[in-house]
Amino acid sequence: MSYALAGPPTTPVVVLQSGLGDGIDSWAPVWDLLTPRHRVFAPDRPGYGRSPATSEPRDACHMAAELRSALREANVPPPYLLVGHSLGGLYQYVFARMYPDETAGLVLLDPTHPAHLATLQRETPEAAAAVRLLRSTVFTATMRAEFDDQGACLDRITHEPLKGIPTRLLVSTRFGPLEGEAFQRAIARLRSDWQRLLGAPAVEAVPSSGHYIHHDAPARVQQAIDDIASGDPMWRR
Repeated sequence: MSYALAGPPTTPVVVLQSGLGDGIDSWAPVWDLLTPRHRVFAPDRPGYGRSPATSEPRDACHMAAELRSALREANVPPPYLLVGHSLGGLYQYVFARMYPDETAGLVLLDPTHPAHLATLQRETPEAAAAVRLLRSTVFTATMRAEFDDQGACLDRITHEPLKGIPTRLLVSTRFGPLEGEAFQRAIARLRSDWQRLLGAPAVEAVPSSGHYIHHDAPARVQQAIDDIASGDPMWRR
């Protein structure tokens, strides 16, 4: 797995995980904000960037184990401050569940909820149909594998509130033209459940931000990471 690694030898190491269809380049808006003050590791998952595709399972548990192996091979020891966007947020959540002793904190940006796809299919069939159309016409083979496996393995993960790991949950406030009222109501409920799952102090709505919060509000993302990394007691539980 190819990766970028930069910054001073600080701990915890900030580990970035991109969303569906995105590689390291997705983090460019925050990279130069983070690397002067943090050690930062960002991988290209298999099938993105310079990382060759794989036939290995693409479920969240495998992704977490794969990331852990990549960190070890790069000689980047824990503790890790896990930052994840969209589907990458789900992967980082599962990493924290599987390896809590190696996780110093979580910063999740519009993370994909474990029940996201099932909720859309049940409550917003039009949105679910649009996503299925994208899957069949636009997604690469790697994206289809990740999309199809997103709910696999999650029944093996406890979903009691996460304890002992400081967490920030940042969410968007700007929706697209196909994301109507029913979609927004469903997403609001999923965000509230994220707060429960994470034991996060708040659902932090980022003003004027779309789904790519790290593009629209990079300073806000940097500040959330800084707060967790510094051990700010406000975010300790």
